[in-house]
Amino acid sequence: MGTWGTAIKSNDTSADIYADFFHLYNDGKEPTEIKNKLISDNPNGTNDFWFTLALALWETKSLPNDILEKVRVIIESESDLKVWKELDASESDIKKRKVVLDKFLIKLESEKAKPKARKRISKKKPIFDKGSCLTFKLENGNYGGGIVLASDFDTGFGYNLIVTTRINQTSKPTVSDFKKCNVLVVSFGNWKEESKVTWYLPKMYKKDFAELFENIGKIPIERNYTPNGTEIRASFSGGWQHIIEPVNQQLKYEKTNGITKSFSIDKLIKRKKWWQLK
Repeated sequence: MGTWGTAIKSNDTSADIYADFFHLYNDGKEPTEIKNKLISDNPNGTNDFWFTLALALWETKSLPNDILEKVRVIIESESDLKVWKELDASESDIKKRKVVLDKFLIKLESEKAKPKARKRISKKKPIFDKGSCLTFKLENGNYGGGIVLASDFDTGFGYNLIVTTRINQTSKPTVSDFKKCNVLVVSFGNWKEESKVTWYLPKMYKKDFAELFENIGKIPIERNYTPNGTEIRASFSGGWQHIIEPVNQQLKYEKTNGITKSFSIDKLIKRKKWWQLK
């Protein structure tokens, strides 16, 4: 997944896991319960996953010895630096990453004075209505697109569930284009052929991301999704650039590796017929 710096949280995996953890923490869940859920949801957790989980547990004074030891082994063996080398990171960045990791381990081995306070969350409204079709510009100059699968008016967080599509065209897409598009399935980096579906928080949208997107209309969404439900596998994030960046990265990857998987948006928006139900 995308990395934009050498800090512990400067990558998509860490940003998503950190947001997931504190979403549940601020909702009243206990750190141990959250830890078990995140590990269950990420059975093949990357180094960034374990680093971020350890950080969140440390911040809530709940870091167990087994997680600390796992992180210590990753850092002291320099296995994370080997991953960076394999991804062709510069020598300068690798040196900076080593300094970051060494300081991070020292931090985890120290005792935090008191746990991070839970935030009282004021009720927020979602940015977009269900079915909204969002278009944005890609690095190649073409237009991409995302579809709002759900708008959360119940939890108070105001999430929008958005799926990134494979739209990649020179002309601005129409509602008709969104109705017949395919879902983006991501296979670059550490992704394991997963669709890019995320619940986005409204907080940072107007200030940091509004200029990136244009709402060109709506399509009907027959299926219902809820933030606390099990209807779909999705992460939580405040960074709306995560709708766009996977398209840029996937298109670059496919130039040499080809498209590995794709499916119609109908799978996510159409209600199953009675004969399709198990």
